[in-house]
Amino acid sequence: MNISQEKIDNLNTVVKINIAPEDYQPRVEKAMKDHAKKAKMPGFRPGMVPVAHIKKMYGKSILVDEINNMLSDTLNKYLDEEKLEVLGQPLPKADDDRKEYNWDFADNFEFNYEVGLAPEFDIDFSSKDKLTQYVIKVDDETLASRIKNIRRSYGKMTNPDVSADDDVLYAELAQLSPDGSVFEDGINNTASVRLDQILDAKIKKSLIGLKKGDELVFDINKAFDNDAAKVAGLLKIEEDEAAELKSNFKLTVKNVNRLEEGDLNQEFFDKLFGEGVVTDEAGFKAKITEELEMMMTQDAERKLQDDIYNYSIDKVSFELPDAFLKRWLKATNEKLTEEELEGGYADFAKNLKWTLIENKLMKDNNIDIKYEEVFEFAKGSLDQQFRMYSPQALTEEQLGQYTVQYLQNKENANKIFEQVKALKVFDYIKSVITLDKKEILFTDFNKLTA
Repeated sequence: MNISQEKIDNLNTVVKINIAPEDYQPRVEKAMKDHAKKAKMPGFRPGMVPVAHIKKMYGKSILVDEINNMLSDTLNKYLDEEKLEVLGQPLPKADDDRKEYNWDFADNFEFNYEVGLAPEFDIDFSSKDKLTQYVIKVDDETLASRIKNIRRSYGKMTNPDVSADDDVLYAELAQLSPDGSVFEDGINNTASVRLDQILDAKIKKSLIGLKKGDELVFDINKAFDNDAAKVAGLLKIEEDEAAELKSNFKLTVKNVNRLEEGDLNQEFFDKLFGEGVVTDEAGFKAKITEELEMMMTQDAERKLQDDIYNYSIDKVSFELPDAFLKRWLKATNEKLTEEELEGGYADFAKNLKWTLIENKLMKDNNIDIKYEEVFEFAKGSLDQQFRMYSPQALTEEQLGQYTVQYLQNKENANKIFEQVKALKVFDYIKSVITLDKKEILFTDFNKLTA
């Protein structure tokens, strides 16, 4: 067997594999003997089918299988021995399809594979690289909104005569024909319409001051700024159908619901924070501010990670074997159209560049990932998920058992590993570059990330 490499450029190479009869015949003969021992055919006792009979009936298919196995083993071994960092997977060269073989156990085979190579590059992060690390502060508007939502969560429902801002209209929604009449066999549903979710100011104003039994015609998609998911939820239809809706709807008020805010008293404070933890309005505001700033710290960290990601890709400049990678994506995704390929390739290439940067930083700086780190990260993620659905936390033993089961799934384990890897790389970069801390109000921070 002869293996050689024809380098096209720094990012592309062709690996040529020549297989002679003496290379594959022993493997094929062994495979046919094994097949004969297991074969069950009429007229022969089990395990006593002559090898010549197997060769006559299945010889070519066995030969093809063994050649393919040899190619896979040989190519992988060669790439490993040559220490070639491959992107994607090797692709059979297109013109190899035109080669014809007799498959008569005497052919000399030649196979050529295109291989995309990872680029060589340097990374020189230092204190000269600067990024802004935002420290988000709670503004009065955000604090007031959060307090209002919390108080309403512990408030009581009332039914005022006339609707006001932030009320909920329990109403019948009927689809109208172009002439304004109710569309026969059209969409008709009874739903709760939250006025605080109406985004069109004019429509929202028209919904204030309504009483039970009042009717109003409005453009439902305009009301929700063409949010198909919200419209679909109200009308109990599919999102695609909601997005295509052109009809107006008649809203008939069946009831007006209002959630009154809970009183700021000791009973309310104890429900929220535990007995005696908070005793007055000032302490209540301080506690809510603290909780908001903790959440905002996570928002700021995500923003910093996004900035590091984009900064790194812009700073570390290198090319990819784009033409090869596009062929590989097409070969491994048969349903991928040219339009989808061209439209999505830029994001694919960006993510691939980041992966290469991650791998190099890990290697150059001896950053390793221990199983304990993966386990603890997975356990923390599962704990957060369980707390969303159950007020009572799991015991450490239960959480540990769920984590073990979760990581036994290879896909889950790989996902958590990649998340831990990214965090360790982010932490390394943050330890090397200069982070300029800057205080910013939450409302202003939102404008940055919009």
